[in-house]
Amino acid sequence: MPVPTFEELLGTLRPMVPPADLLAESELQTTVREVSSELASLPEITVDALTEWVDARADAVRVLGLAVGLGQERLINWARHHFNTGGFGVLAREYSREVVELLEAEHNLTRAINQGRGVQYTYSDILVTRAATRSTAKRAASAGRGLEDLLEEIAVDLGLKYSTRGRFTGIAGRTAPYDLAIMDANGRPVVVVGAKAFDSTGSKLTDAVREVEEMAQTRLPTQFVYAAVDGIGWKGRQSDFRRLHALWAESRIDGVYSASTMPEFKDELVKACQRLGLLGA
Repeated sequence: MPVPTFEELLGTLRPMVPPADLLAESELQTTVREVSSELASLPEITVDALTEWVDARADAVRVLGLAVGLGQERLINWARHHFNTGGFGVLAREYSREVVELLEAEHNLTRAINQGRGVQYTYSDILVTRAATRSTAKRAASAGRGLEDLLEEIAVDLGLKYSTRGRFTGIAGRTAPYDLAIMDANGRPVVVVGAKAFDSTGSKLTDAVREVEEMAQTRLPTQFVYAAVDGIGWKGRQSDFRRLHALWAESRIDGVYSASTMPEFKDELVKACQRLGLLGA
C-alpha cells in the first residue's frame, strides 16, 4: 500500500484505554460492599470484637486495610513485612488478633472505623475519592498488551509460527527487541513487529521510537520490520510520531499500523509471508 501522509497516519490513532464504567460492579467490589456492610453492622468496634469477626471472614482483612487507608498493594506489603505472607485468608485464619492489634497500634483502627460509621457522605466526597484512585492507571497498563493481542490473533488466524516478546538477530550478529515475530521453518524471526500503544505522553514514547529504530538498523535485507502503534498519547508527542512515519516513508521499515488499520496490516503480512515462502499464493 502507498505510504500515507503523516496527517493520515496520525488520524488512524484511537484511545487504547477503555472508558471506565463507574456504575459497573466487579466481583471484588461486591465482596468489599458485603463485608463492609457486616463491619458497619457490628454492635461494637473493639479489638476483641474485630478479632472475632476477622476469624470468621477471610475478606475482612482487606476491608480493615481499606478502613485505615491501605489499598491492596500497600496492605499486602504491610502484611509481608509483619507476617511474611500477603494472603488475606492466611492472615484471617492464623493471625487475626495480631493483625487487628497492629492495625490498632499503627493506624488507630477502631477510631477510624467508628468515625467512618458515623459519617454521611455527599456526592462531592465520592468524586474526591475517585480523583485519588489509580483505576485509570490499571486500565492504561493493559493498553499495549491489547495491541499485542490483536497482532497475535492475526498470526494465529493465518496459521503462522510466531513468538512474542523476544529479540531477533540481524546484520553482523546484532540483536534488537520485538513484541511479535513470525518464525521461519528453522525457528528464526523473519518478520518482526514492535507494538507501542500509549494514551499518555512522556519520555516512554521517545524510548518506543528508539526501539523501532533499533529494529530498523538491525534487520537483514530478508527480514520485514513493522510498527504497530496506537493511543492518543502520540498526538502529544508528534515529533516522535513523525520519526516513526519517516522510518516508513524512507523504507527503513515496512509499515506502521494501528488497531483501526489491522486489516491492512494483515494483508501486508500475507504478502510478506508469501514472499518468504511461509504462505502459499
